[in-house]
Amino acid sequence: MTDSIPAQIEALLHMTVGELQAKYLDVFGEETRGRHKQYLFKKIAWRIQELAFGGLSERAKRRAAELVDDTRVRIRPPKSLPLEDPGKKIVKLKSGSRDRRLPLPGTVITRGYGDETHRVKVLEHGFEYQDKPYRSLSAVARAITGSHWNGFL
Repeated sequence: MTDSIPAQIEALLHMTVGELQAKYLDVFGEETRGRHKQYLFKKIAWRIQELAFGGLSERAKRRAAELVDDTRVRIRPPKSLPLEDPGKKIVKLKSGSRDRRLPLPGTVITRGYGDETHRVKVLEHGFEYQDKPYRSLSAVARAITGSHWNGFL
């Protein structure tokens, strides 16, 4: 049986997702809901080798359990991510707050368009261009070019 393991794994490479699901049922004894071909291939290949050579040793299983017990597992990402300010001050953003692509309020964005250089000041809630407030960079770009543009461009 050991000699046929490489051939069995090679055969998995040429199977369709449906055939892999059937093979999964065969080697694990239960159906899978997964339809990702690479995932199914890896799981089945591992199981074929496990059945032939044996799985993890009891010592390895105990050590894995110890590691899991000692680790705090994060299930969800943090709601806010810290950003570094040039003055070494940490600014925390809450979900639904400013777009992180924008510089900090007070920054002046300078861009050339046509023969002119345009300066836009970033405000806490919006932008200022030629002493007029704007809600978005796209609105500023529209004022400069006369047509709709993505403000980040």
